[in-house]
Amino acid sequence: MRAGPGLPAVGAGERAHVERMHDLIRAEVEAGGGAIPFSRYMESALYAPRLGYYRAGWRTFGARGDFVTAPELSPLFARTVARQVGEALSLTGRREVIEIGAGAGTMAAQMLAELVPRGGVRYRILELSGAMAARQRETIEAHAPQALANVRWMDALPEPGFRGVVLANEVVDALPVERFEVTAGGVSMHCVGFEAGHPCWCSRPAPPWLADAVESIQCEIEHRLPVGYVSEIGPARCAWAASIAERIERGLLLVIDYGFPRRELYHPDRRDGTLRCHFRHRRHDDALALCGLQDITAHVDFTAIARAAGLDVAGFTTQSEFLLGCGLLDLAAGLEPGSAEFVELTTRIKRITLPGEMGEAVKVLALTRGIEEPLIGFSGRDHRSRL
Repeated sequence: MRAGPGLPAVGAGERAHVERMHDLIRAEVEAGGGAIPFSRYMESALYAPRLGYYRAGWRTFGARGDFVTAPELSPLFARTVARQVGEALSLTGRREVIEIGAGAGTMAAQMLAELVPRGGVRYRILELSGAMAARQRETIEAHAPQALANVRWMDALPEPGFRGVVLANEVVDALPVERFEVTAGGVSMHCVGFEAGHPCWCSRPAPPWLADAVESIQCEIEHRLPVGYVSEIGPARCAWAASIAERIERGLLLVIDYGFPRRELYHPDRRDGTLRCHFRHRRHDDALALCGLQDITAHVDFTAIARAAGLDVAGFTTQSEFLLGCGLLDLAAGLEPGSAEFVELTTRIKRITLPGEMGEAVKVLALTRGIEEPLIGFSGRDHRSRL
């Protein structure tokens, strides 16, 4: 089993888990004639029932997990996002929220603590992992017990006609992507084979749809990608956005994630792509290591998501600008400058807004149907023109 240089050692139980994942990947590769698209490998590594990273019951989030999201960094994040959600709910006339991929439930608990006192809210969590749903319930019960009665879990999107807010925080970057490479002869697709007991990289000529997609990208960004350029493209992500959009009758889809507009994502200097893995707070780019034990992500093409959804683009900006627009700094109002509470609060604000932290790398996209009024989170710098 390959653990990769600089990565922490794993125990016997974890090694056995990786071997079971390898058995699954080997079977898929054999069924695929010797190779499977990377998207299929990523889907299995992350979401295979009982074995995939997000379905196996690992403690993935927080200090004892593999990475930290904004809600774990500071409760100010969810408290501020709740202001935008609350405004959107008032504009739809319904108190319905669906959070997709709620992680350990930290954001849900913090959001509920803000939203429930303002009036009844029906909060639903779309979660496919029973172990993760149980952890979310524990988190909400511990930190917002009065709101637990307002929460329901679901394993599929609602029927068309939904009114309210759909929230996806750091969800899209973990949806499967295809990986392509520009070659002297055209475009190749990165695939996964299996050799010497391990998944391995291989390549195949790109199918027509992928070659056409890469050509379309190059035409749109008005330059040719250099030979050897590697990146990702996410048709499954576009399908995800379209599926949600077709269910919204009146409401807001709020997507918060790492990513770029298309012209910036496919910049010539970003020639190695954005594929990243996280294991015990170590970030690396070996997606074939520690199969089933580590997170695998790739940055979001926000231009593609906005187009695929077909909704109104109500706003696009950085996480920093969004939180400030929602009144993040108001939370420090009234505190004595220099006091311990003030110092702690400002430190937390910096962690979720500074460019060197998450403030610029994470973007926020607001897609709406039936909402004409401007949204507070985009009252500052609105970057829709970059899409």
